[in-house]
Amino acid sequence: MSVPPTDKPHPDPDQITVGIRQPWVELILQGIKTIEVRTVNTRKRGRIYLYASKKLAETPPALAAAKRHDLDVTPLPRGVVVGSVELHNTRPIRKRDATAACVPAAMLDGQYAWELRDPVRFAEPLEVLFLPYGVWFYPWKRRG
Repeated sequence: MSVPPTDKPHPDPDQITVGIRQPWVELILQGIKTIEVRTVNTRKRGRIYLYASKKLAETPPALAAAKRHDLDVTPLPRGVVVGSVELHNTRPIRKRDATAACVPAAMLDGQYAWELRDPVRFAEPLEVLFLPYGVWFYPWKRRG
């Protein structure tokens, strides 16, 4: 279940961020998509920021998920940090994760499930100083 928007937070420059395309990040913030499908596993756990990538996900599964959940993707924020979520666990994905991942089961072979919970939408999206340079990035400081 999605948490109500918070006041505009002071960005934590040490907080790690993951970039996700719309409409996926919107579905995460609404508490609908509770599994992020990735080709790699990660040891990261805990609260992470969500960066809505500048590009839309225009794959058939993304378009179908947006339609299924009555989302108009055009006005969704892009190129900004829109909220945070707890990355609770990661593991090899299973076919039965398809609903939580919002994708067809046929797309899950060989992938990893990043289990997400407690999404928080920021009242105002946060502009970034530095753009993504991989799966993980720091939007307000240089990687060093």
